[in-house]
Amino acid sequence: MADAPAVLEGEALAAELAKLPDWEIRDGWLRRTFHTPGWPHTMMLVQAVGLLAEAAWHHPDMRIGYAIVTVMLQTHSARGITLLDFELATKIDSLALWKPAPTSSLTGFPKKWIH
Repeated sequence: MADAPAVLEGEALAAELAKLPDWEIRDGWLRRTFHTPGWPHTMMLVQAVGLLAEAAWHHPDMRIGYAIVTVMLQTHSARGITLLDFELATKIDSLALWKPAPTSSLTGFPKKWIH
């Protein structure tokens, strides 16, 4: 079995967090809350995060409600936040926040999507 990755602390943790301004560190977890237009979109986001997590073999804890998803990342084997968590958080943001460019022929979802 491979050694657990190094837990980030102090300046190293702050430097990584600065790259993800909508995420926070709370209670030993790297966390972000996403707000959606409603239940169907909440479930689509949960499924999409699940797909990314399974592909990465790095699984977050999540809390879901009608129009809210909180993603909580921690490297369980290290019992703390590592670079693995930041890498997955970056991928989650890129998927969850993507929308067509103004010049795209894709029109995008008419309701305000995730924020």
